[in-house]
Amino acid sequence: MKLMTSIAALLVLAAPALAQDLTREERQAQSRVTEIAGPEPRLVQTPEGQPPSDAVVLFDGSNLDSWESVNGGAAEWTVEDGAMHVARGSGDIRTTDSFCDVQLHVEWRSPPNTEGHDSQDRGNSGIFLQSRYEVQVLDSHQNPTYANGQAGSIYKQHLPLVNASRAPEEWQSYDIIFQAPVFAEDGALRRPAHITVLHNGVVVQNHAQIQGATEWIGYPSYEAHDCAPIQLQDHDADVAFRNIWVRPM
Repeated sequence: MKLMTSIAALLVLAAPALAQDLTREERQAQSRVTEIAGPEPRLVQTPEGQPPSDAVVLFDGSNLDSWESVNGGAAEWTVEDGAMHVARGSGDIRTTDSFCDVQLHVEWRSPPNTEGHDSQDRGNSGIFLQSRYEVQVLDSHQNPTYANGQAGSIYKQHLPLVNASRAPEEWQSYDIIFQAPVFAEDGALRRPAHITVLHNGVVVQNHAQIQGATEWIGYPSYEAHDCAPIQLQDHDADVAFRNIWVRPM
């Protein structure tokens, strides 16, 4: 047994030397064994400062045609200077289309600091994937609050890895990779949702496992559903959004 082991070890050590004795054509032939011939990935144009060519543009600064009120009818938020603004008291808005796995880009801006408003009362909103799973929007610049409720958190589930917040009135960005949950035919959860979030280019959620639908009171849980809209929250704060696009994956 020891002899066989020694011979195997010698062969492993000798392999590079044997490969060097091969001709160029023989080495190229060996290298092709681990090559993947195709199909080639499709081409996506990525012009600087613009959405990728295969993105679905949800808001380009001109209108709210891709959005509706969760209460029914047209979205009642306002559009001004290339941004959509929460119409406080009008309710959440959601996309008219539904999505499953996505790459989502959203830019947002919190209002100026207002004396007497702090913690969750400062620039609060949220981005709900599939109308259920919330990435928190909040003015978290020098504004302490509970850790799993600040900007970049998966609300009441995962605190962000770091606080990458900019000052109020500065535009900020979220780039979100969302893997939707998968359910069996009987409604049982087969695979939970996962999410990665970059806040201003910094990873704040790294393939975090979502525990269920977002809850303010109580614990999250899953209920079977299909693809669903992306939803923006009216939390009675003057938050603005712009440059929203999504890539279904």
